[in-house]
Amino acid sequence: MSKKWGDHKMLADMHIHTTYSDGGSTPGEIVGMAKSLKLEAIAITDHDTLAGIKPALHEGLVSGIEVVPGIELGSYSQGEEIHILGYLVDLGDRLFLAKLAALCEARIYRMERMVEKLQGLGFPVTMKMITDISGCGSLGRPHLAAAMIKIGAVKTIFEAFEKYIGEGRPAYVTRYKMEPVEAVALIKSAGGAPVLAHPGLNRSEHLLEDLIKAGLTGIEVYHPSHSIDQSNYFKRLAWQKGLVATGGSDYHSPGHKEGNRFGMITVPYSVVEELKKRAG
Repeated sequence: MSKKWGDHKMLADMHIHTTYSDGGSTPGEIVGMAKSLKLEAIAITDHDTLAGIKPALHEGLVSGIEVVPGIELGSYSQGEEIHILGYLVDLGDRLFLAKLAALCEARIYRMERMVEKLQGLGFPVTMKMITDISGCGSLGRPHLAAAMIKIGAVKTIFEAFEKYIGEGRPAYVTRYKMEPVEAVALIKSAGGAPVLAHPGLNRSEHLLEDLIKAGLTGIEVYHPSHSIDQSNYFKRLAWQKGLVATGGSDYHSPGHKEGNRFGMITVPYSVVEELKKRAG
């Protein structure tokens, strides 16, 4: 049974990935799933790309589901990955699009180096295999893991990460990431509403004041990885700092290591309305 925070009938899942990054469902399929769950709105938040937004917007208009444009930017601070969600950015902002293009190039370069390492370990993985799997999506390690499954090197994505491509493993290569403050400022400059993603997964609280100064709008209070105690803590923190308390399922695919969790976490539609007020 899905977790529903509050008794509101109009609900939104504000953290969803599609085939345009490392998700397993197309934007159209995502909208269809949202309709079947009777959600009022969804946010498409692919990693470092806006490419899935327009297809989702089109399907949303047809199906009567509001699609909130979003993105999830990776950043790095003191040895930890810090993810920043950006909602309602201007899809035509030139500076934002130029930065995304640079991030895309960094992903390609990293993938090429990881492929080289795996080949050095004796695995016949190629970039073509990975791009065939990713299609038009933003390249990520799950695509590489899928290629390793295809050649029989591993049985699961989890095994690929644990043995070869996870941090500290023999084929791992670091990727350029922005500083968290830079990511927040970039989203803000593109007219968006920046939100600190799943803070329970890292030690990001010490960055909060600097992120707020840069334009942080909210905290992802509700996330499948958060315990009830963590969610309550981050909800209080959001209230104390005047930030929007948002949340979502962080859905990737039914075969994701965390399982099929589409719609597992929803928030009242009033969260969407508040983000709209604070965007820009």
